[in-house]
Amino acid sequence: MSDQLYLTFDIGGTTIKYSLIDQQRQLSHGGRCPTEHNQGGHILQQLLKITADYQTQHELSGIGVSTAGIVGAAGQIQYAGPTIPGYQGTPIKAALEKQSGLPVLVVNDVDAALLGEQLAGAAQGKQTVYCVALGTGIGGAYLDHGQLLNGAHATANSLGYTLYDPATKTNYEQRASTLTLDHQLAQLGISVPAAFDRARRSEPPFVTLITDWATEVATGLANIILLFDPEILLIGGAVSQQGDFLLGLLNRALEPLLPPNLCKTELCVTQLADKAQLFGAVAKFYN
Repeated sequence: MSDQLYLTFDIGGTTIKYSLIDQQRQLSHGGRCPTEHNQGGHILQQLLKITADYQTQHELSGIGVSTAGIVGAAGQIQYAGPTIPGYQGTPIKAALEKQSGLPVLVVNDVDAALLGEQLAGAAQGKQTVYCVALGTGIGGAYLDHGQLLNGAHATANSLGYTLYDPATKTNYEQRASTLTLDHQLAQLGISVPAAFDRARRSEPPFVTLITDWATEVATGLANIILLFDPEILLIGGAVSQQGDFLLGLLNRALEPLLPPNLCKTELCVTQLADKAQLFGAVAKFYN
């Protein structure tokens, strides 16, 4: 049997990344292009153009698409926030299948990050995994014995909207996203990675700022652990590159929030960084 070759896309708010991936799960011939704020349906046009270009040079076996937004049962964008204008209703799966003649998978980006980590990263060999993506907002994904659980209306795991506080009129992501931390640190003229470096050296006020932020993050993680009891809880997003230092902060913040000796879930950071979605978009082709 000839080597299976897939084309995989990762659609974010500003950039479309794409790559080939082979049977050995190796990425190659990758590139990226801007979303152009999806003017005139630019995103779907780019997917179709890039696919056509690859098909003239390679024999593909399938296409995977990771995308921001809620993905409907027909592989269309069921719901999209203001980050990508005019995206809601985009028939990604139908349009790509019609043009290419290939099977097409379309997966929400946080789901894709989790599937990617299970295929080739920190969640390999694990069957019950929860993934929390910390970034501009906060997204969640839940894999239960190999099945993604998205709820009756595909809106489950909308973590960012939870934990609403009437006193401050803020929800979880408005207090605990990396963007919120970034805004706090910008007032001091410092980036998130630089502030973590200072906190590692126990420099004020960065220890307090980073610790307080980690405590906000932990309030959401505690609920996930108590509700779902996953084998591992994956922390994704760029801040996951803070590794063991971040995990230490979160584990300490979780201690007073959980009953002693009850929870066995292990916190881990993702391993594949910004490539997780590229792997996850095509993960089901490897099952």
